[in-house]
Amino acid sequence: MKRKDVVKGRGAQTHIHNRFFELSHEMRDDFLEYCHKEEEIVDNNKTQYLNVFPKTIVNKVTSPDVGMAYSMNMYQGCEHGCIYCYARNSHEFWGFSAGLDFERKILVKKEAPTLLENLLKKKTWKTNTIVMSGNTDCYQPAEQQFKLTRQCLEVFLKYKHPTAIITKNALILRDLDLLKELAKDNLIGVNISITSLSEDIRRILEPRTATIKRRLQTIKELSDNGIPVNVMLAPIIPSINSHEILPMAKAVSEAGAQSIAHTVVRLNGAIGEIFTDWIRKTLPDRADKVLHQIENCHGGTLNESRYGVRMKGEGQIAKQISDLMTLARLKYFKGKSMPKLNTALHEQYKDGQMKLF
Repeated sequence: MKRKDVVKGRGAQTHIHNRFFELSHEMRDDFLEYCHKEEEIVDNNKTQYLNVFPKTIVNKVTSPDVGMAYSMNMYQGCEHGCIYCYARNSHEFWGFSAGLDFERKILVKKEAPTLLENLLKKKTWKTNTIVMSGNTDCYQPAEQQFKLTRQCLEVFLKYKHPTAIITKNALILRDLDLLKELAKDNLIGVNISITSLSEDIRRILEPRTATIKRRLQTIKELSDNGIPVNVMLAPIIPSINSHEILPMAKAVSEAGAQSIAHTVVRLNGAIGEIFTDWIRKTLPDRADKVLHQIENCHGGTLNESRYGVRMKGEGQIAKQISDLMTLARLKYFKGKSMPKLNTALHEQYKDGQMKLF
């Protein structure tokens, strides 16, 4: 692969067609087309932050195998650039590409804290854990500038409402003060994603994420401060990180994690094309093997949407992965588990507030 063909610091290496755009709306530019023919890079690879103004911020999750009832996302798109990310497809609904646009055009919902507070104040809201980062990482680089995640944590603390976080960024430690206060009342659970112990693999899979060393340190610091941590060994990609399940489980257990979970990679929608382009450019020697083994986990296709099997896969390779996870739990997590979060306190808080009126 020629070095000029590589988009440095990004996961996706290409723009792909947005399936929601009709041909009649296709935009053309003679200069850009000329540069494309000459194989020149015509953009500066900078990230753009675009303000959007949704009417709500909390989403009810209807998928039966996701493991959460409600989610919220302060940002759409994610600069982390994880090549396998299922959220890439959602960027097409906003009119952007699931490839490079997903990493470069980040939609920012500045009204998120206000929208959250308005919801939690409603008498009709029935308390249930709201997960931050159901779609994209709430501690991605944009959070350094906009601090929307911190503001939302302040709202959860104010209203004594349970929340959970999914992230792979050590920036979460910036908010350790708020997390410790939430943990006092059992109102917080953190899920840290780790896909490899190899920095070489991490750099190509997740180019703008925290290092593995820093993530393990984050698990330890959170755990040492009484904040329960579950680790997502996700996704497991055959012949890329599937051989690391036991070493990863051992490392995160020693760092203080209370539990582990996994998913098997699935490449739905545009992600199949993006991942295939990426692996043929970055790991050409094993591309066919990896793609065929992913297909083996999903009935002969990269695309798997069936509830109940889409997350863990089926077939011999998926079973081997599942068996290793079972062994990892027996070996490194015996007697450990994540606590159930407290939903009663917010209901009591609402009752107390209502009495004031």
